[in-house]
Amino acid sequence: MAAALALAERGRGRTAPNPNVGCVLVRDGHVVGRGWTQPGGRPHAEAMALAQAGDKARGATAYVTLEPCAHESPRGPACADLLVQTRVARVVAALRDPDPRTDGSGFARLYDAGIQVEFGVLEAEARRSMAGFLTRLAHGRPHITLKLATSLDGRIALSTGESKWITGPQARAHAHLERARHDAILVGRGTFLADSPKLDVRLPGLGDRAPRRILLSSTGPTPPGWERVADMRDVRDLSAIDSLMVEGGAKAATAFLRADWVDRLLLYRAPILIGGGKPAVEGFGLAALSEAHDRWRLLDSRLLGSDRFEVYERNACSPES
Repeated sequence: MAAALALAERGRGRTAPNPNVGCVLVRDGHVVGRGWTQPGGRPHAEAMALAQAGDKARGATAYVTLEPCAHESPRGPACADLLVQTRVARVVAALRDPDPRTDGSGFARLYDAGIQVEFGVLEAEARRSMAGFLTRLAHGRPHITLKLATSLDGRIALSTGESKWITGPQARAHAHLERARHDAILVGRGTFLADSPKLDVRLPGLGDRAPRRILLSSTGPTPPGWERVADMRDVRDLSAIDSLMVEGGAKAATAFLRADWVDRLLLYRAPILIGGGKPAVEGFGLAALSEAHDRWRLLDSRLLGSDRFEVYERNACSPES
């Protein structure tokens, strides 16, 4: 399953509105097929793995990160039917598919065909991998990551607006990798006017993974190559965007925090002190200090060069607006 999850990451940020799924087929202790959801959502991971395995799929165990789909589509057959037709012996899944078109029907179809079914293996990891798809189904909006690059005292720029560069090259390269894992990136008009950001992916071999560029602004023209939303809540209506990265600036970050729409924080902190400067976020409506506690849990912490990188995930007990 860990191998299937690693394959699923290859499609992350490229498969919306379909989930990024990974599949590994194993027979007699050997991997006979590998697959992951392709850009645009087709072929599905199972279809790719089964095509690679050919006749060796018969009697194999399929490790798949999401319940095989059970609904018909003009873009391709249901994966549950493909697994039945190729006569795999066993299917091990990480998650049940909450899409009402499948939601248990895939497992039922497999079981009725005499295929052994198990699920719940590495479930937490699969939920993280497919957070965009799952958030869209549960809340009708993209899964939102807020990225902040700050000084030790929480500043994103000097008082003059100078901000290049707070963090070092390793941290900036990592941020580009994160861009490649999202469907879209959003900045506010202030950041757009001050920095003229390209929001591309400047890493070898990943130049084609640049996400869609979204401008949050209620006034002014829409720049060529960009999409504009007048209000942050309008991101719900953007097609094929299940994962959104908010990069700047303070007003955009504050708007998403105020709405309690931030699911994940990426914090890059440089070992510098700025003083006055511009803060990373503004006040976002906390009435008491107690409301700030128990909202976030630390998932990862490491050094990137001289900068500290931390990943935080919103606690399940935090309310969804």
